Amino acid sequence: MAIRTRVTEMLGIEHPIVQGGMMWVGRAELAAAVSNAGGLGILTALTQPTPDDLRREIERCRTMTDKPFGVNVTLLPSMNAPPYPEYRKAIIESGIKIVETAGNKPQEHVEDFKAHGLTVIHKCTSVRHALSSVRMGVDIISIDGFECAGHPGEDDIGGLVLIPAAADKIDIPMLASGGIGDGRGLVAALALGAEGINMGTRFCATKEAPIHENIKQFIVDSDERGTNLILRKFHNTGRVGKTPVSDKVVEISAQEGSVFEDIRPYVAGAKGREALETGNIEAGLVWTGMVQGLINDIPTCDELISGIMRDAEAIIAKRLGGMLG
Repeated sequence: MAIRTRVTEMLGIEHPIVQGGMMWVGRAELAAAVSNAGGLGILTALTQPTPDDLRREIERCRTMTDKPFGVNVTLLPSMNAPPYPEYRKAIIESGIKIVETAGNKPQEHVEDFKAHGLTVIHKCTSVRHALSSVRMGVDIISIDGFECAGHPGEDDIGGLVLIPAAADKIDIPMLASGGIGDGRGLVAALALGAEGINMGTRFCATKEAPIHENIKQFIVDSDERGTNLILRKFHNTGRVGKTPVSDKVVEISAQEGSVFEDIRPYVAGAKGREALETGNIEAGLVWTGMVQGLINDIPTCDELISGIMRDAEAIIAKRLGGMLG
């Protein structure tokens, strides 16, 4: 038995499972492994220092898989913004057919991607932003619940409410994201109105994830309570793993009169990269979601996706089917 949805049809993939675009993690090794396992792997554009480096990474990924894969472009407010139009051009000229966008004011990029025939997945954390994205012309919405790693928005709506609330108002296909890491999560997402799932933290704890083994074991050893919300005071809430670094950020932020400059040294992206590459959780932030409480092993991507699909099909056909009578 296979699970077929509009997402599998539109993306040309076997299983309705998409790997989230993650900074420093979305490299060719992981994206190719996810795609080879029947899901959709995603390279992260800004992980590459320059647009030309992204071109090379796309070609490297093509040497590792002949299956569809996409590229993530996350648009973040910045004093020194990356050359987004040049990254966009690299994606288009490299012949990529699927792009995941996230962040602020994506319209210029969405319009250009669509004009060149790309399928656009846009990540949102609220129904109102999802509706805006539909009007913008995106093809698939990835709706990100409060449980997620990264930036869950400021509304604090968990997936159990957010997914069906979005499904009630959106006609295009949706991916459910945040707090999903196994077959139960896939079935729940489908029941709530999504047509596939997007996983980030779960794919970090796989053999092919290009991060240090200590970080993978940190995810396995952590439970669902082991995250911190940071940057809330500055209206840019992020969910990260509970570590000495994120504890310090929370402590400083809680002090009366504290400003962003007080925590800047702890939240720098280069520090997070150092943590992922060296395995030293005291080096920088480790971005993980509540789903770590459901992660107990470090399989290959093929083992993970095969297990998710096997469990999901069994739940639908046997457990839920057996309740009908």
